[in-house]
Amino acid sequence: MEETLKILVVNDDEVDRIAICSALTKAGVQIELSEVGNAKEALSVLSITTYDCVFLDYRLPDRDALTLIQQLRSSEIKVPLVVLTGQGDEEITLELLKAGATDYLSKSRISPENLSQVLRSAIRIYQAQMQVDLANQHLRETHEQLTCKNQELERQQQQIQLQNFKLLEASRLKSLFLATISHELRTPMNAIIGFSQILLRPKFGQLTHQQADMVERILNNGKHLLMLLNEVLDFSKLEGGGLDFKAERFDISKVINLVVSEMRSLADAKNLSLLVQTDLQNPLIFNDPVRVKQILINLLSNAIKFTESGEIWVEVKELPENRILIIVQDTGIGIAPKDFKHIFEAFRQVDQTITRKYPGTGLGLAIIDSLVRMMGGKIFLESKLEVGSMFKIELPRQITLPTVAANAPASQLDKDDFFSPAQNSHQSSSQARKAPIEYPKFKNYFQKN
Repeated sequence: MEETLKILVVNDDEVDRIAICSALTKAGVQIELSEVGNAKEALSVLSITTYDCVFLDYRLPDRDALTLIQQLRSSEIKVPLVVLTGQGDEEITLELLKAGATDYLSKSRISPENLSQVLRSAIRIYQAQMQVDLANQHLRETHEQLTCKNQELERQQQQIQLQNFKLLEASRLKSLFLATISHELRTPMNAIIGFSQILLRPKFGQLTHQQADMVERILNNGKHLLMLLNEVLDFSKLEGGGLDFKAERFDISKVINLVVSEMRSLADAKNLSLLVQTDLQNPLIFNDPVRVKQILINLLSNAIKFTESGEIWVEVKELPENRILIIVQDTGIGIAPKDFKHIFEAFRQVDQTITRKYPGTGLGLAIIDSLVRMMGGKIFLESKLEVGSMFKIELPRQITLPTVAANAPASQLDKDDFFSPAQNSHQSSSQARKAPIEYPKFKNYFQKN
């Protein structure tokens, strides 16, 4: 059953009203017709009643259709409007359509077919316009929401930038504080160590056994504290980009033997075997001997500290592409795979409690990682709990500074039992993830459990 349309006819001519009603009826349109004779009545009726279409005579007693349409639109009264024009009114049709009329029809062309066609066309145009208006409204609302979100994001970005600035400033002040306090503490610590050494010399007087033991404790603890202070100072320099390299040509086998001889007393105190094997056709390299020595001391200190019994090996071998490999291996407590990704982080130790068994600043491996990357090298770790750990360091024979920035990306986990630093800028992905180099002695050692 066809829908009944509510139609309003605004016309003071009764003949025109009858003609419109008759034409719609003959066209078979189901209508509910209302009639008013002037613009004032039309405004009043349309303000309280909704119609499917309005047939509006262009010439009304109190005003013309153009003025009425403008008043309807300004009052936000929306309804399909079909203006009926008389002889000579056709020229005003464009202005009527611009003002908001949906369509127009000359009175001379009123017929059931034309009127029905104009009516249905006006309703379709109106509905389409309403959909467009609704879509535009949604777009405006969406735009307003996006504008609000953008403003909120801008505020958040400003807050983040402010927080980043504060963090950078805090980091700078922290590094400055660490450098200052380390420098200030080193002076009295060197005095303590120096005077302790003087007291132990026989020419300054013979100490009793108990006195000599106490002075030696002072000396050893002073040296330990100085080592910790040096670690903090080096880390602050690395973090601030102020650590300088003094590269020169030197014999790496001599440096390794020197470090091992210095560390042997610590190994002997725990009844640990400390073995060295050098397999280099040419032991000369171009690097900073002090920093290479620092890397070896830190690795051997860790190996001795975390090994209660067994052996520690140091091995140096040739690698292709003018590189060398330094290996430090122990039979210590080992490292769990879940802790691999943390051990190269600054101030990070596997045991973070204040009652931990193994003391230290947690900076040793972080410093090693930074130094190795600055040298353009790579560091690898293989370890198993209760079996031991193996650190492998690949270095170029000749460094070019600065090869890699000290604040390059931190180390990343490759697999459960193999850990390597982040890929250097000049390395391919396949190079960064190649399998660790195996040696029979070490392979058997890690597979014995």
